[in-house]
Amino acid sequence: MTAAPVPPAASHAASAFSWRFVMPLFTGSAINAINTSLIATALVPIAAAVHVPVGRTAVLVSALYLACAIAQPVGGKLAEEFGPRRVFLAGVLIVLAGGVVGGLGEGLTALVVARVLIGVGSSAVYPSAMLLIRRRAAAAGLDAPPGGVLGGLMIAGAATSALGLPIGGVLVDVWGWRTTFLINLPFALLALAMAFCWIPADPPVADPPVTRPRTLRRLAARLDVVGIVGFGGAIAALLVFLTGLPQAHWSVLGLAVVIGGGLVWWELRAHRPFFDVRLLARNPALTRTYLRFALAGLCVYTVLYGLTQWLQAGRSMSSQEAGLLLLPMSALSALIARPVSQRNLVRMPLIVAAVSCLAASAGVLALTASTPIVWIVAITLVFGVTLGTTISANQTTLYTQVGAGEIGTAAGLFRTFGFLGSIASSALISVVFHTQVNDHRLHLIALIMVTVSVLGLLVVVTDRTVMARARA
Repeated sequence: MTAAPVPPAASHAASAFSWRFVMPLFTGSAINAINTSLIATALVPIAAAVHVPVGRTAVLVSALYLACAIAQPVGGKLAEEFGPRRVFLAGVLIVLAGGVVGGLGEGLTALVVARVLIGVGSSAVYPSAMLLIRRRAAAAGLDAPPGGVLGGLMIAGAATSALGLPIGGVLVDVWGWRTTFLINLPFALLALAMAFCWIPADPPVADPPVTRPRTLRRLAARLDVVGIVGFGGAIAALLVFLTGLPQAHWSVLGLAVVIGGGLVWWELRAHRPFFDVRLLARNPALTRTYLRFALAGLCVYTVLYGLTQWLQAGRSMSSQEAGLLLLPMSALSALIARPVSQRNLVRMPLIVAAVSCLAASAGVLALTASTPIVWIVAITLVFGVTLGTTISANQTTLYTQVGAGEIGTAAGLFRTFGFLGSIASSALISVVFHTQVNDHRLHLIALIMVTVSVLGLLVVVTDRTVMARARA
C-alpha cells in the first residue's frame, strides 16, 4: 500500500519554512506578549524599592502600551524600507538594552526608560516577521497563506500574553522584581543568535541608485517622518486621555483630535504615506479587520485584568493565584489557534469568536463572590475560544488583504489596534473600579462587554467579504 502523495504546496511550505527559519520569529514575538502583563505582579515591590506611591508605578504599564502602539507600524515601515532581517535584529538589540537598563536601574525614571526600550524593540519583531514570512512564501511560489507558520506566530505573539501574570508572580516571589526586566536577556540573546545564523540576509535595496536617499531630507520623505510623528502624537494624546480616566482631561482629547485631523490631511498629500488613509478608504475590509480585532481585544483584556482585580479584591486571591487561574484560557486559545490557522479558515472562526465573546461576557454577569471556581474557569475558557479564533482568523484575513509591499506597516497597525483595545479595557476598569471593587461593579463591566460583543457580532455578520469566504 503506497503512501498518499504530498501536495506540492505543502511540500514547498515545509521546505521553505524550516524550524530554523521560524524559531527566531516565534521567540522574538513572545517577548512582546509576555512583557505586556509581566510587570503587573511587580508594581507593589517596585514602588517600595524606588520609594514612590504604588499608583505612580502604573506609568510602567502605560509606557509600554504607548511605545508598542506607536512603534508597531513604525517597525513595519522600517522593515519595508530597510529590510525585515535588519529591523528584526535591531529590535532584539533594543530589547536587550531595555532588559539591562531595567535590571540595573535604581529610580522610576530609569525603569520607565527600560519599559519604553523593551516596547520599541519588541514591537519591531512582529511586523518584520510578517514581512519575512510573506517574502518567503512568495519565493516558494505559495499562493495560499502559510497557515501553520502564521498560527505559530500568533501563539507566540498573543496567546502567551496570559503567561506573564503567573511567570511574573513566580519571578517576583523567588528572585525579586528586577527579574521581570532581566528575564528579557535570555530571550533576546537566544532570538538574536538564531536570527543572525538562520534568517537569510536581506536583499539589496530594490530602488535604482538614482532614487536612493542621499540626504536626510530624502530619507525623511521616504519614511514619511512627519506622518510618523503625527501618528505618534495623536496616539500619545489619546492614551494620556484614556489612562487619566475617570478624571477626564478634555483638552488632551481635543489635542488628539486636532493632531489626528492634521495627520489625515498630511497623509492624503504624502507621496509615500506612513498611515495610508487612502488604503483604508479603498479597502474597507481591512478596516473592518482592524475594528474586529480591537473590539475582541477590549473584551479579552478586560477579563484578563479586570477579572484578576476582582478575584484579588473580592475573593482574597494573590496575584499569582489569579494568574494561574487564567492559564487554562491561554492554553485553550493556543490549542484552537493552530488548526484554525493551518486550514486558513476565516468565516466560521470569526463567527465563533463573536458568539463566544458575547456568551462569555453574559456569563460574567452571573459571577459573584460565592461562585465556585470551576464556573469562573469555565467562563475564562470560553474567552479562550474567543482569543484563539479571533486572532488567528483576523491575522489570516489581514495577510490576504494587503500587498507584499504593505504587509509590514499593515501588520504593525493590526497590533496597534489590539493595543488600543487593551488600553480601552484598562480605562474601563479604571473608571468602574475607581473607588471600589465588588460584584455590582463587575456586573457593570460585564454589561459594557456585552454591548461591545453585540457590536462585534454585527461587524462580522454584516461583512459580505467575510461571510462569502470559508477560508483564505
